[in-house]
Amino acid sequence: MTEITRSIEEFRTLCESNDVHTVELAAPDTQGHLRGKRIPVRRFLDGVHLSGANIADAMFVFDMQNDLPDNEFVNMDTGYLDAHLVPDNSTGRLLTHRPGYALVFADATNPEGEPHPLAPRSILAAQIERCRAAGLDPVVATELEFFLCTPDWEPVQQHIQYSSLTDALELEPVLHAMREALMGAGIDVESSNAEYGPGQIEINAGPTDAMTAADNAVLFKSIVKQVAVAHGLRATFMPKPWAEQSGSGMHVHTSLTSEGNNAFAACSDGEPNPLMRQWLGGLLEHAQELTLLAAPTSNGPKRIRPYTFAPTHVTWGLDNRTVLARCIAEAGSGGNRVEFRSAGADANPYLLVAGILAAGADGIERDLDPGMLCEGDMYTNPGDHDPLPTDLPGAIAAFAGSSLASQLGDTFARSYVSIAEAEVALAAENNPDSDDVNDWERARFIEHC
Repeated sequence: MTEITRSIEEFRTLCESNDVHTVELAAPDTQGHLRGKRIPVRRFLDGVHLSGANIADAMFVFDMQNDLPDNEFVNMDTGYLDAHLVPDNSTGRLLTHRPGYALVFADATNPEGEPHPLAPRSILAAQIERCRAAGLDPVVATELEFFLCTPDWEPVQQHIQYSSLTDALELEPVLHAMREALMGAGIDVESSNAEYGPGQIEINAGPTDAMTAADNAVLFKSIVKQVAVAHGLRATFMPKPWAEQSGSGMHVHTSLTSEGNNAFAACSDGEPNPLMRQWLGGLLEHAQELTLLAAPTSNGPKRIRPYTFAPTHVTWGLDNRTVLARCIAEAGSGGNRVEFRSAGADANPYLLVAGILAAGADGIERDLDPGMLCEGDMYTNPGDHDPLPTDLPGAIAAFAGSSLASQLGDTFARSYVSIAEAEVALAAENNPDSDDVNDWERARFIEHC
């Protein structure tokens, strides 16, 4: 695996020794799509690594197809101002699946030189600092699912063989190329497997610091799509392309370290320790609000149905895949963590992780208790646990004006809600059935998620 560089001089050496000719200066938009500039390597190393580059702030109010819904902060009256991309040179890495190219992530600032209030990296950075101010450093890992498709967006298989090592070996060349490309870009690939849908794949990445995990997740999606195209196929992270099949999720594992040690491990004996319980309490307190970050389009909430391996209620448990928050809490284990299982694969990883960190930090700050753990089938017997929103209007209602929205920033929250409200209007006009996935919905999302 190629290591991510940590200084501009290391990046210069990496570029020179690998015949890099172009550096991609990349920043995520609100939908989690990478945007930026391709810069000749000499120009980047001679000055752009310090001076940065400009890009229109319209990227922070795009919908999934680059349309511009009405927005009170970024619009024709404001003039669609330049945002400034400030290179985070510690993120420099090769793109080995495209020889000659390297990538550096960038933060975005507004014309006053402050972190842009709509930039996903800014939203996440604020929540990371909130945790660090309490002496706790968040560690994050993601599990991303996607469907591998033909160029006409049909699944490459018509049957399911979960985690088979015998079935569909003809797909292994493209999957091997994906694993190699991800590792070449510095992403710690743990494994890949066939998932519980025809042509559905999961590739897991190892844990790292929260910002790197989000950088890796958004780059993961970009690389997987590029490698699929190079092999004459397509990949989609649309959360529910076909109503009758499994949906694709993004499970997010979080833990906290203190002085280099897993803070969820101390005094743990098969159940969450006090700190982990507080973190968990915050996730459950804000679970309904988190749904808009986890399922930001009309398609995403369609995963939230019984017996889909997506949670339907605000529940937690130990090794139980029917709950919202699955806890690994082994005695003294450095791998203790909480798995948040609600999000679709189209969620913006920066915003989702920021929301999870905000909720967990709030749980610690307010000493929230998650209540009794849930055992058994939480689809059949959810008891009196609150249901999660099952459509986009419900997710908006839970988030808008909420405590979590305030913690992420009022300007961001209002802008984000306005984008989602435009999606509600489009869906009502083109696909009013909250369970059906029709051709309009697939055409809108399958290529762009």
